[in-house]
Amino acid sequence: MSTTPEPYAPYDPSHRLATPPDPQAAARAARLREIGIGDAPVPEFDDFAKRLAHITGAPYAMVNFIDEHRQYFAGLYSQEPDQAGVELPQQDQSVGREMPKDHGWCPHVVTRRKAMPLGDVCAYPRFAGNPVIDKLGVRAYLGTPLIDTRTGMTLGTICVVDTETREWGQEGVETIKAMAEQLVRRIHDIEDGL
Repeated sequence: MSTTPEPYAPYDPSHRLATPPDPQAAARAARLREIGIGDAPVPEFDDFAKRLAHITGAPYAMVNFIDEHRQYFAGLYSQEPDQAGVELPQQDQSVGREMPKDHGWCPHVVTRRKAMPLGDVCAYPRFAGNPVIDKLGVRAYLGTPLIDTRTGMTLGTICVVDTETREWGQEGVETIKAMAEQLVRRIHDIEDGL
């Protein structure tokens, strides 16, 4: 039995799953402005993303905040040595710290308010047509929401991705959820000026 992943069809926008409705987007953007995060790199969040990547064994990790129109990686890590540890591969120059809201899986995590482990993104027909598969070569994704315990609002996500298929397992899900709770506590510290 071969362990080589099945080839997948190139991205076809006519088959892409639409970004889910996000009725909290405007309120989330206002809350992020109130806290003072979500639209600029935060070195502490880059360090957090690096720690998240190392703990999960993933080559890429992000702290992602989502507003009405886009996603912003306030924390970003890549194991690529020529990328200085903070940029994803730039096959498409429009992808860096900012990504359209209809790319990737974090917008789904935000609206679902649950962790999402995808060991092979191409194995899920509703997610297989996502543009980041072709643009960045993403094949596995694990993300969880950052839920503001003061308001109950989902602020964004933390996530890890891989260019190879992989099983994240229950341990991986529990790990990323625990790290999300740590980051939410730190976000509250930032809000309180600590």
